[in-house]
Amino acid sequence: MPDHTTPLLRPPRHRVDPRARRWWTVQALLTVSGPMLLTALVLAVLSVLFFPGALPWLGPLLLVALVLPALGYLVVMPRWRYAVHAWELGERAVYAAGGWFWQKRRIAPLSRVQTVDTVRGPVQRRYGLATVTVTTASTAGDIKIAGLSDARAEELSRRIGEVAQTVPGDAA
Repeated sequence: MPDHTTPLLRPPRHRVDPRARRWWTVQALLTVSGPMLLTALVLAVLSVLFFPGALPWLGPLLLVALVLPALGYLVVMPRWRYAVHAWELGERAVYAAGGWFWQKRRIAPLSRVQTVDTVRGPVQRRYGLATVTVTTASTAGDIKIAGLSDARAEELSRRIGEVAQTVPGDAA
């Protein structure tokens, strides 16, 4: 009986910089966890000042609805994203895996590369990190490799540009 199983795609070889965990933690504080914790604090203070009778039921509600999810996101998301984010540049394709809740793996032929951009946001600059965005002639969108050190991002951008020029096809 023939074996009809398809081969599994191995994960990309290169991990992002370990400082990316701190960057993602700060992002979580600024965008999700921080506002949730601040909302819980304001509601608790307002309850104590103006509605002290509501605290016995409001306190546990705030804990379950805001505080625990905010702290869980703050602790779990950066570690999980670090475990998932990886990349690899081969002779004919660039391969990236990312996400945290919705995980995505993309392989783009270098013959389809149109542009390579390096982006450093303010928080990324604080940690010496950058994101490389590879735009391809595809409707699936860009490939983003986030959490690279500045030096590695520059080297990867340069190498993708060089290799894309040597691969026959649309990019050459």
